Amino acid sequence: MKNIRHLNDINDIKISENRLFYSATHEEIKSGATTDVYFLRTQDILEHLGIQDKVVTAEIFARKSGVFVGVNEVINLLRDKNIEIWSLEEGDIFEPKETVMRIKGPYSEFGIYETVLLGIISSSCGWATAARKIKEVVKDKPLLCFGARHVHPSVAPVMERAALIGGADDASCILGAKFQGKEPKGTVPHAAFLIAGDTLEIAKAYRDITPESEKLTILVDTFKDEIEESLRVAEFLKDRLYGIRLDTPSERGGVTPNLVYELRQRLNQRGFENVKIIVSGGLTPERIVELSQSGADAFGVGSYISDAQPIDMTMDIKEVEGKPTAKRGRIPGEIENKRLKKFK
Repeated sequence: MKNIRHLNDINDIKISENRLFYSATHEEIKSGATTDVYFLRTQDILEHLGIQDKVVTAEIFARKSGVFVGVNEVINLLRDKNIEIWSLEEGDIFEPKETVMRIKGPYSEFGIYETVLLGIISSSCGWATAARKIKEVVKDKPLLCFGARHVHPSVAPVMERAALIGGADDASCILGAKFQGKEPKGTVPHAAFLIAGDTLEIAKAYRDITPESEKLTILVDTFKDEIEESLRVAEFLKDRLYGIRLDTPSERGGVTPNLVYELRQRLNQRGFENVKIIVSGGLTPERIVELSQSGADAFGVGSYISDAQPIDMTMDIKEVEGKPTAKRGRIPGEIENKRLKKFK
């Protein structure tokens, strides 16, 4: 796709009637098609003045703390540009107003990408920070992210990769897990049980098609009381059963601490002390603390991570041709941050 640098270039953008999805392709992002239009007008004005190639230093900061994610995509976005980039590393914790990235070079090389790179960082940091908040209360218990169903599929793997960097142990989205060198994790949805008509029928088939080395976790809230169904499954699968998953819908009161506690006690009484209790369904840090204290062993979290607000990022020009400058309210010149690493 032709690179977009001027307002007139917009006239060359044609949307195919056969286009399947509204998400931007990699080529469209690289071309500049997802930027805000006023950056093209800026380029035209600066070229008219003959100053589009002035060397500037731009710094990016956030107004609140979080987990930094997105530098790899920014580097890929600007890989062929004549610029230098310093940044925090993926997974670093940043504080309010801390410089998280610094870019130096001719403004014409990167100016139109301000929208794009801020969007990359803002969204990824929001998801990663939410995952970190969950992991802080989950502690050493497993945390699985499965929020892909709550976001557009074009960004689902971005979200789950960010969650893994933020603290999630595993992810259910195939690409999200693969991007971090992991294998996707997940069991069986309600759909399978509803189609089969019985939990044990699915449990048997799941066992039969699965290598003995693989752990089996069975969802137990589809048809019967969760305690009754859990004990049926445990008696049927015995040593092959790794865990029971509770995902009781809000219409039935959701997964409660009392339910988890009773299930733990009844499993123990039947000799199934090793069977884990995995909980999911609208989990928040506050709910996780209660459920963990009641006996939950692992947590599947979707919407708390996927629905996280992006962390607003601001990019300011701090030097022009080596001379410190800034808009009112900001301090001119580079703000020192010894944690920044040179990436480019």
